[in-house]
This record gives sequence, structure tokens and C-alpha cells, in this order.
Amino acid sequence: MSGHSHAANIAVKKAKTDAIKGRIFTKVGREIAVAAKNNPDPTTNSKLADAIAKAKSVNMPNDNIKRCIAKASGELSGANYEELTYEGYGPAGSAVIIKALTDNKNRTVDFVRTVMRKHGGSLGNAGCVSFTFTTKGVIAIERTPDLDEDQVMEYALDAGADDFIASDDAFTVHTSVADFSSVRKYLEEKGLNFFEAEIKMLPQNVVTLQGDDLAKFQRLVDALEDLDDVQDVYHNVDLPEEDEEE
Repeated sequence: MSGHSHAANIAVKKAKTDAIKGRIFTKVGREIAVAAKNNPDPTTNSKLADAIAKAKSVNMPNDNIKRCIAKASGELSGANYEELTYEGYGPAGSAVIIKALTDNKNRTVDFVRTVMRKHGGSLGNAGCVSFTFTTKGVIAIERTPDLDEDQVMEYALDAGADDFIASDDAFTVHTSVADFSSVRKYLEEKGLNFFEAEIKMLPQNVVTLQGDDLAKFQRLVDALEDLDDVQDVYHNVDLPEEDEEE
């Protein structure tokens, strides 16, 4: 088990503005609704259960979650949402992967391409940067005085986790994609609360940008995340912690 993370800092981000929270709730809510479209029962729909866990990790109220599931049998019943992945390069050759959920592929690719170009990036072909990332389940647990590190690590090992990372303010558990749902459920049953619980693409190596390149890259990520169709943005840049928490 690792003592530190080889990926970008996954420190728990507590300070979020209402506007950012609203945007996050909208994106996670869409994931829930799409996951629930054919089966609204999380006990038999692991994808929905994972989406609900992600929602809870960002403190989405239960009433919101229930409304999102209800949407699956209403306005989304005839919608055809498609999961899309775009890959490309940011300033100074940095690697960027964009995950989108859309009912209009042409609209989404136009918006993503425009944002990339405006902020010094460019879209590439499928596979151009994804080979430098590893897809993992990531579960972050707040480190509190009443949580014993050895006990949490034992839970993670018993659950079948791939890695356990202890930092000053969090315990982070990495899993394979296949084992994510079962590990998440096991840790939930042990009474652990998550600040993060989702499948992510982690860079195998990170790069450090300076000056204008760093500022341009931060603006690029912010602009991509502002797009309604974009669900997640992954990259290999080691952003300063104070920037990540804005």
C-alpha cells in the first residue's frame, strides 16, 4: 500500500461556492437520471448505485437524488444521451481528457473544440493521450481523530482495494473499475463517509507548468467544466492546491 499518491493531489475540497455546487449537482443529477433510465432500483442497478454514491460524496440532498431518478421515467424516457470522450492537448503539451454526456454530439464537439482553441489547446485523435492515464475507482474518506488509519486500511484490504493512500486530511482508496462498486458498498457498510466516490482517469505521470502556461491551463479547465455537456475533465498537470480549491 502506498504512502503517497503518484497522481494529482486528491485532497478533499471543502470550500465550494453555491454556483459551483449547483453546477456539480446538475452534472451528477444527469448521470443519475441516465443511469436510472432502464432500471430505477439501485439495489439491482450498480451503475445507478455508483452515481448515487458520487452524488452523496458532493453532499447532494436526498430529495434532489430522488427527483433525478424520477426524471428517468419522465423527460428522459425519450431522450438518447450519449457518453463521449475527447482527448487533446493543453498549453505546453499538457494532456487533457474530456468526458461528456450529451443528446447532441455535433453541438458538444463544436463547443469543446472552440474552448480548446480559445485557451491554447487542441483536440487530438482517440487514444492520443489516454494511454498515459489509468482508469481507477477513487474513494476519498475524511481523516478524523476517531478514524484509525490501520482500521481503515484493513477495511480497504478486506474489500479488495488496489491501493490505500494516507495523507494529512484524507484516506484515499483506489480500486479497479470492476471492483469499484463492491469496494464502495463494503466501505459504506462499515460506516465510512466519502468526500469522493467515482471512476476517474489518473495520470501515470504529472507535469508542472509555470507562469503564463499555468494560467492558460487553469482557464482552459475552468472553461471546459463550465460547458453543460461536459461531465468530467482529467489532465496530467500538477495544479497548485490553492488553484484547485477555487
